[in-house]
Amino acid sequence: MLFCLLLISLMSSDDHVNPVYPWMKHISFVASESIHEFLPSLTCSSGNYRYYAIHKAVYNWFNISFDEFGRTSTPQQTEICQAIFKKLLENNWLSEYTTQQLYCDTCKRFLADRLVEGSCPALGCNYDSARGDQCEKCGKLLNPTELKDPRCKVCQATPKIRDTDHLFLELPLIKDKLEEYINKMSVSGSWSQNAIQGTYAWLKDGLKPRCITRDLKWGVPVPHEKFKDKVFYVWFDAPIGYISITSCCTPDWEEWWKNPENVELYQFMGKDNVPFHTVMFPSTLLGTDENWTLMKTISVTEYLNYEAGKFSKSKGVGVFGNDVKDTNIPAEVWRYYLITNRPEVSDTLFTWEDFQAKLNTELLNNLGNFVNRVLSFIAKPPGRGYGSIIPDSPKADLHPSTKMLAEKISNHIDQYIEAMEKVKLKQGLRIGMSISSEGNAYLQESQFWKLYNEDQGSCSIVIRTSVGLIYLLACLLEPFMPSFSLEVLKQLNLPTETKFSLSDENGDLERARKPWEILPAGHRIGMPSLLFKELKDEDVRFFREKFAGSQADRAVRAEAEAKRLAEHLKKTKISVPLN
Repeated sequence: MLFCLLLISLMSSDDHVNPVYPWMKHISFVASESIHEFLPSLTCSSGNYRYYAIHKAVYNWFNISFDEFGRTSTPQQTEICQAIFKKLLENNWLSEYTTQQLYCDTCKRFLADRLVEGSCPALGCNYDSARGDQCEKCGKLLNPTELKDPRCKVCQATPKIRDTDHLFLELPLIKDKLEEYINKMSVSGSWSQNAIQGTYAWLKDGLKPRCITRDLKWGVPVPHEKFKDKVFYVWFDAPIGYISITSCCTPDWEEWWKNPENVELYQFMGKDNVPFHTVMFPSTLLGTDENWTLMKTISVTEYLNYEAGKFSKSKGVGVFGNDVKDTNIPAEVWRYYLITNRPEVSDTLFTWEDFQAKLNTELLNNLGNFVNRVLSFIAKPPGRGYGSIIPDSPKADLHPSTKMLAEKISNHIDQYIEAMEKVKLKQGLRIGMSISSEGNAYLQESQFWKLYNEDQGSCSIVIRTSVGLIYLLACLLEPFMPSFSLEVLKQLNLPTETKFSLSDENGDLERARKPWEILPAGHRIGMPSLLFKELKDEDVRFFREKFAGSQADRAVRAEAEAKRLAEHLKKTKISVPLN
């Protein structure tokens, strides 16, 4: 938010999520008959920590930072999760049901939802790789027993149905409280349309009791004598992680999570996770009858597809965070492209040609060109430029084209603030970039290179206004491309610890509406340099081939190449000179 007084940003790895189990089947020294005994300790201490570290490294490379990047396998998570459960039990929002669950005779264990795949039962879907908890094609939430032709993801055997007792959250009893919350917050919080549609579709189908326990070994233990050998279902446990991660960040976590009058909660996610955050998690907190801070705003994305298919972590299709570092394309370019292509309303497509076009046309030729033209001209020696000194600009507010530009910039700033406050990130970035386009048009119309010799006063106004626009752009684009904004500060010779703000210390935006007043006359700029590098056609061809197919295919190709090199080295004679 632009004007928040205090902000805390949280992120976590979901250590109790079920897909960590299939990862284990690739470890050759674990016998299949004992896998269920070996999994808990190895998955927790090795598997999850490994991927936690990978994710953290990727976020760092992308310049994505958090006040706390936590985990859900902490003592704080167990304590808070169990406390919420006890409140729900005390308030009679939980019921016990005997359910049918899939059991694998080969693995000798009940199967977690995501350890089961089969055909989606939804009418007209029939997707043959639907998970036990949800079909990623049509989005329908499922129970594993609803799948047609189910199979165990670990051993591919056909599981059998067995009876087992579980605890359920009585969503129908909480319905009135939940609907009151949804009706209010979806409007005041400007929920994205896809979040609203997904939520009301769930309500329209009729709320049903939702199971919150599982027959697993790894997870938060259920503090109930009859269910002490079970753990909480990951979608009961995981959202509570937002709270426990805050408690890991600050002992005053209740000032954030039990303070709805003064704290606003914003959440971002893909469309398949909407009902867990707009129905399940709020119901869980409402059922405690405590004064929790409930989510105000949710920003939901559709799917980003890759070339001719879907991105899929489980299937290894697409370019992933740990891949992009190897491209040597800077993080700010990836950040820019991913946000301009953010699927806020409908699915979007990543293609290398589109990536190339946006880098070369929008970043290099528009934004980078504007910044470099202005700063390079200022850096030229007197007689050809300003000797790196920002010129004075008396009566800039009376200069016709500058006055017209200021009106356009003022409108863009208002639109930018509105978009960002409503979490319309794609729109906010587009508005920010439009200021760069306005700046280029302003330069071109003024023909500043001629003005320098024909009308020094007007040229000074154009240049000082333009360098103010550069600072303004760095400010507006900082949430999207922080490393770009940092480089602009260096080239402007401003302290890199400068805190960007559109307003002054009194919250007044007037300075931003008068770009010729943003930077003082007489200030010496730094050394200009190019901000972006062209992506050539041969680069695009190389990357498309490199990232073709699945990650498994890439691994096979890499292994074959390694073997080829190893064989080559064996045949290579190495002579070592004697001293």
